[in-house]
Amino acid sequence: MSTYESLRKDPSDSSQTDGASATRAQTASEPALFDRTFVPAIGRIPIMDVTPCIENGRLAAKGSEHESFPVRATVFREGHDLFGAEAVLVDPSGVEVQRSPMVNTKPGLNRYEGWLTPSYPGAWGFFVRAWSDPYATWEHNARIKVAAASDIDLVFLEAEVLFRRALEAIPEGTPHAVTLISVLSEVANSRQPAPVRLAAACSPQVEEAMAAHPVRDFVTTSHVLPINVDRERALAGAWYEFFPRSAGAYRNDDGTWVSGTLRTATQELDRIARMGFDVAYLTPIHPIGTTNRKGRNNTLIAAQGDPGSPYAIGSAAGGHDAIEPTLGTFEDFDALVDHAHELGMEVALDFALQCSPDHPWLKEHPEWFTTRADGTIAFAENPPKKYQDIYPLNFDNDPEGIYREIYRILELWVSHGVTIFRVDNPHTKPVAFWERILAQFRIEHPEILFLAEAFTAPPMLHGLGAAGFHQSYCYFPWRNEKEELEDYLLELGHESDHLVRPAFWPTTHDILTPYMQRGPRPFAIRAVLAATGSPTYGIYSGYEFAEDVPRPGFEEQIDNEKYEFKPRDWAAAESLGISHLLGTLNSIRHRHTALSRLRGIVINKTSDPNIICYTRFARPEECPDGQFDAIITAVNLDPESPHAAQIELDLGPFGLTADGSEAPIIEVTDELSGNVFQWNDHPFVILDPSWQFAHVLSIRNL
Repeated sequence: MSTYESLRKDPSDSSQTDGASATRAQTASEPALFDRTFVPAIGRIPIMDVTPCIENGRLAAKGSEHESFPVRATVFREGHDLFGAEAVLVDPSGVEVQRSPMVNTKPGLNRYEGWLTPSYPGAWGFFVRAWSDPYATWEHNARIKVAAASDIDLVFLEAEVLFRRALEAIPEGTPHAVTLISVLSEVANSRQPAPVRLAAACSPQVEEAMAAHPVRDFVTTSHVLPINVDRERALAGAWYEFFPRSAGAYRNDDGTWVSGTLRTATQELDRIARMGFDVAYLTPIHPIGTTNRKGRNNTLIAAQGDPGSPYAIGSAAGGHDAIEPTLGTFEDFDALVDHAHELGMEVALDFALQCSPDHPWLKEHPEWFTTRADGTIAFAENPPKKYQDIYPLNFDNDPEGIYREIYRILELWVSHGVTIFRVDNPHTKPVAFWERILAQFRIEHPEILFLAEAFTAPPMLHGLGAAGFHQSYCYFPWRNEKEELEDYLLELGHESDHLVRPAFWPTTHDILTPYMQRGPRPFAIRAVLAATGSPTYGIYSGYEFAEDVPRPGFEEQIDNEKYEFKPRDWAAAESLGISHLLGTLNSIRHRHTALSRLRGIVINKTSDPNIICYTRFARPEECPDGQFDAIITAVNLDPESPHAAQIELDLGPFGLTADGSEAPIIEVTDELSGNVFQWNDHPFVILDPSWQFAHVLSIRNL
């Protein structure tokens, strides 16, 4: 019988064991109710609700090298004695490498917080340590008792005991030992007035010594929780997307098209690098099927010469492990990757797990697809949308076979220098499949990164992040109003940061929101918001031209590049100034660590609903030079009209407090214009979309 069942016995039930006999049996055998092997789930100093934590620690939270992350826990104890707590960082070898004091950020709720900063990639851990603090308790009580002239001799006798305990752990002759030996004589001198003895026992020098060599009772630790620390590119980078076949494509005199190649795409990298992008992202380069090939603007019938969608993967020339013959060969691809590396960029490859009807898998592994009731293979559809040129995989028919084949293909592209995969529509595949793939890659190829192109509901978005995706597309394109942008920035930086690293894309080859259909100004505004609002952001080729004409009835461009060649005259884009703006923003990002950190953000209130202002900051331990860094961004969200606003500047990140005067507090430099301003805690801004719609301000003279 369990202890719980024995406690529920009805003592009035005569059918149960005689009370006297039961008492004698319990005394003799000491049953479970008094089991000395019982281990409480709650420690001597209770530590509860430790975060970040995913699925009770079965999955690892997200961390990045040199990026600080917050550890939070509810810590409390019985009675009135004081206690302390610290967050502890454990490196992949199991060694404690950092201890950060935790402070009570929510008095009354006892929610404590401390920040830790891992220094290199790997499988790290962290936990919370708490303890009873005899010195802090003594100091608190002593001040009260000395003021009341109560128990004076006992107060200082207790102090002597404490200092002698501390001295046991301090090497002789050290400054802290000398300090405590000296104070012992003062505390023990009963001829001195009690306030003098108290002042000696609570001096800054003594407090420093006791902090360095604390006396701790009832030390309690939480469980160690996992955090996967990735290389910095998993957190921050500027992406540039382009279709290799459009780079260098041209039309013959007879109207037929000649595709661009991987060699002509390689030449495109120089222009991309000059704008300061970190990642060159290629849409799929695999063979494209001909069966049910789509024509321009997603028409059901392709005209002669229409190249088809590169997302309809597979033909007689091969599948996901092959290159479209018109683009070139693996030798050409290797040359492109090598040149990207020479320019300081990484190559990201689109990875779309779907097949055209001509993919070799249809013949080799028909069981990998879904057969409908009429015997035909099901094509992709999201009613009323139909994608007759694409067959989705069925991951439940042969999960092991599909897993092994996909892992083989990914490793093939890794062997050719791909370091990042932009995974198309991962939310249409089982999350468990991705968890397995990503866990194995973390072991075999920890440097390889995966971006989830998942415009989907929050549970799936977060689930994919928890499963191991390093980055994710997000809802930024549809967050256009000030309040929703503010809420979203705080959500990403403070609520979902352990699950999802966002990538801000103002447009993609599939997305052109109504806000972006209003001319060049929205393109400039959204570029600033993307580049300063998220550590990772991306630009789709053609953004420099402010391509803003939608396909009627859809939030996408007319003449969608997915279905046709789209070469561009880049020199003609210079007059719009967006290319220059992108280059300037990327230069600012490279100079300021604050823009490559997700969690360091505060929102500054403004008096105008069209002007948003936020500060991104990096703590000294996050910066290469060990110096605090911050960027204040203020943007007019209205592309049509000028607006003015007073800003309530949050000075907390700068370690400053407002003194109520009008005197300048900080000097700020607009990194877009070069202008220098003197700002206090309530600066005033005028932002006109016709000439200066935004400030991106760095800080001086802190």
